[in-house]
Amino acid sequence: MKSRILTAGFIILQLTAIVFARPEDFEYYAVFVDGSKSGHAIHSRIAAGQQVTTTDTINITLNRMGQSVSLKTKEVCVETLKGEPISFAAEQDMGIVVTKTEGKVNKDGTVKIKTTGIGGAVQENTIQWPSGALMAEGLRLLELEKKLNEGTSYDVKLFSPALMAAVNTNIKIGAKQDVDLLGRLVKLTKVEITMSMPGTGQIVTTSFVDEQLNALKSIMPMAGMNVELVACTKEFAMSNNQPTEIIDKMFLASPVPIEDAGAAKSITYYLRPTAPNTNLTIPSSDNQKVERLADGTVSVKVEPLTMPAGGTFPYKGTDVNISAAIKPNRFLQSDDAGIIALAKQAIGDAKDSAQAVQRIEDFVAKYIKNVSFSVGYASATEVASSKRGDCSEFAVLCAALCRAVGIPARVTVGVAYVNDFEGKTGFGGHAWTEAYIGDKWVGLDSAFKAGALGKFDAGHIAFASGDGEPVNFFNLATILGKFKIEKLTVEPAN
Repeated sequence: MKSRILTAGFIILQLTAIVFARPEDFEYYAVFVDGSKSGHAIHSRIAAGQQVTTTDTINITLNRMGQSVSLKTKEVCVETLKGEPISFAAEQDMGIVVTKTEGKVNKDGTVKIKTTGIGGAVQENTIQWPSGALMAEGLRLLELEKKLNEGTSYDVKLFSPALMAAVNTNIKIGAKQDVDLLGRLVKLTKVEITMSMPGTGQIVTTSFVDEQLNALKSIMPMAGMNVELVACTKEFAMSNNQPTEIIDKMFLASPVPIEDAGAAKSITYYLRPTAPNTNLTIPSSDNQKVERLADGTVSVKVEPLTMPAGGTFPYKGTDVNISAAIKPNRFLQSDDAGIIALAKQAIGDAKDSAQAVQRIEDFVAKYIKNVSFSVGYASATEVASSKRGDCSEFAVLCAALCRAVGIPARVTVGVAYVNDFEGKTGFGGHAWTEAYIGDKWVGLDSAFKAGALGKFDAGHIAFASGDGEPVNFFNLATILGKFKIEKLTVEPAN
C-alpha cells in the first residue's frame, strides 16, 4: 500500500517560533517527542558592531512505519541593536535536498526574497514586511522591557524565516514553580506562549524561564504529540536519539467501519473535542459543510463534487484569490522549465480543464516511483527530480503541474479513511490536491490512485488548504489530538 500519511516536516518549522535562551554564547537543548529523545536544538546570539545575529538550529529524527525521517531547520536573524530587522535566512533539509531562503528588508518595507533549491535553481520574489513584526532580537528587547511580573500579558507578531510569515503571538507571565530539568529541580517562571494564525486555531507553548529570561524548558502539544525542549549540556544534546514512531499519533479511530467511502454520496462526521475549552477550527468548502452544534460537537458533511464537464484553461477570471492559486512559489514552482514540460506531457491534447486535471492526477500517480516515508516535505521540483515521496509529495507535484498550465490549484491537508493501512483501520493524516474547475474546487488524490485506493471521496476531511507553504498547514498541527470522531452517518449514492 502506498503512503498516505502527511509529512511531519512542518512540525520542525513551528518549533522555531519558541522563545529560546538569551546568552551571548551557544546554548544547547535536547528535543523530546512524547518522552523519547528525538533530536537537539542550538541557539546563539552574537552582537558585533551595530548588528545582532541570532541563530537557531533544530534537528529532529522521527520514525514513520519504521523508516527514519530527519528534519533539519536553521534560522538566522540579523537585526540592529534596537531590534529592527535587517535580513534573515532559513535552511531546511526535509529529506531530499537542502532548500535555502534568504531575505533582505529594505527601508521602504519591501523584502527581497531569494530561494535556492534543487540543482542550485534560484527563485526570486518581493514581499512586504509584516507591519510591526519582530524577529529574535526585537522579541528579546520587548521581553526585557516587560519583565517577569506575574499576570503580565502582551501581544507580538513574531516573524519566522522558516515559515516566511508573521505569527500572532500572546505572551503571558505566570507564577514561579519548581521545574524538573532532567532530574534537576529548579525554580523557574512559567510563561505561556500562544501562537495563532487567522482562522486556524492556536498552539499554546508553555516555557519555563530563569531571571535572565533564559528559556530552560518548553513544552508544546502539536499534531497529537507532546514536544519538549530542555536546556542541557552539549554532550547530552548531541547524544544518540531514540526517535518515536509518529504514525499512531496521526491516526484516528473510526466509530464504525466504512464499507466503501468511495461509493458514498456523502458522509457526515460528528467531531467531539477531547479537551475542555477546545475550539475546533475546520473550514467549509465546496466539498464539505461545517456546522457547530449547541453541545460543542462539530458536524462535517463531506460531499465530494462530481468532476464538471468542460471548463477552459488557462484561467482568465478576475478573482484575486483564484488568480493567486496559479502563481509559482518556493514549493509549487509552476514556472520551472522542468515542471512546465511535465505538465504539457501530462495533459497531452486535452481540450478542457476537467480533462486536463484528470490526466495530471493520473500522470502524477504513475510518475512517483519510489513511495517513501523517509521524505519530510519536498517541493514540486524536488519531487519531479527524485520521483520519491509520499502523499504530500504527490499533492505538491499535482498542484504545481495544474498551475503550470494555468489551472488554479492548492494543496489540502486533513485526514482520510482507509480500511487497511499496515493493519490499521481508520483515518490517517493525509494531503491531496484541489483544482478550480468552472467555478468550484474539485478534489484530486494522486496518492490514492497510486495505491489503488480509488480517488478523492467522502472519506476525506479537510483541515486546511493553501499554496504548499508549511504555514498554511498550521491548523493540522493545532487540531490533531484534540478531538475524536464520535459518530458518522453514510448517505449512499443513488
